[in-house]
Amino acid sequence: MESLEELHKQLNSLGELRTIVKTMRALSAASIRQYEQAVSALSGYYQTVERGLHVVLKDMEMPLATGRHPHHPPRLAAIVFGSDHGLCGRFNEEITEYAIQRMASTAADPQNRLLLAVGTRVAASLEHAGQSIEEDFLVPGSANQITVTVQQILLKIDEWREQSDVHYVYLFYNRHSGGQGYRPTGIELLPVNLRRFHRLEEEPWPSRSLPTFSMNRERLLSHLLHQYLFVSVFRACAESQASEHSSRLAAMQSAQRNLDERLDEVTMTFRRARQNVITSELLDVVSGFEALTSDKD
Repeated sequence: MESLEELHKQLNSLGELRTIVKTMRALSAASIRQYEQAVSALSGYYQTVERGLHVVLKDMEMPLATGRHPHHPPRLAAIVFGSDHGLCGRFNEEITEYAIQRMASTAADPQNRLLLAVGTRVAASLEHAGQSIEEDFLVPGSANQITVTVQQILLKIDEWREQSDVHYVYLFYNRHSGGQGYRPTGIELLPVNLRRFHRLEEEPWPSRSLPTFSMNRERLLSHLLHQYLFVSVFRACAESQASEHSSRLAAMQSAQRNLDERLDEVTMTFRRARQNVITSELLDVVSGFEALTSDKD
């Protein structure tokens, strides 16, 4: 049986650990909110860019898809968003499994992929799964730092397209689904399917007439596509961050419940042990008193 001193040390350790878990839980809850706000603030701008592309492409002839020689399959590059820190369940493992599965279903050469990992933990998870990582970036520390990371990613994509003959670029990230849930998601960032913007013809326009433009069409299209890429990567990064903190919040809540149960168990054991010590001391006092009184008789 453990001594009172050992049980007291356990209680102190569990109490300190519970304080840490409670603090991490509060930080995760606050962080989720800032990334949710970033995604929400971006949705209006994303719709504006989509509508701008719809207007520019409305009377423009769509380019035909160019075929590639069957002996030279298209090269694929992917950006996988994960975390730098642990204590978030299977957050990195799930997006790793999903990304590998999606990439395997494409026509690209599996031996000629280029992978960029955003997060040291997901980079390690990908390497453990046998994938070669060309480069890894740190996860932004806050919503305000996402823009810098997105700019670095876009520069990397430009480098891939110009120097490595990359045809497909995919984004893989865990998409926040409200509450404490998320689901692995993948989107084909490049080549941009320009025909998808024509679906806006089926939706009501927010004003009475379509806007016009006086800027050169090709130049305007280039600017809008750049904004479209920026918004897509930004949203993927913010969604991944919200999902990470959501997963960590769930893990901390589970840890706090387990700690509370363990604290109750140790507290009860400590009280029983202390009562046993007190009872033993009282019995010693009574026994000593009885021995003294019996000697006098």
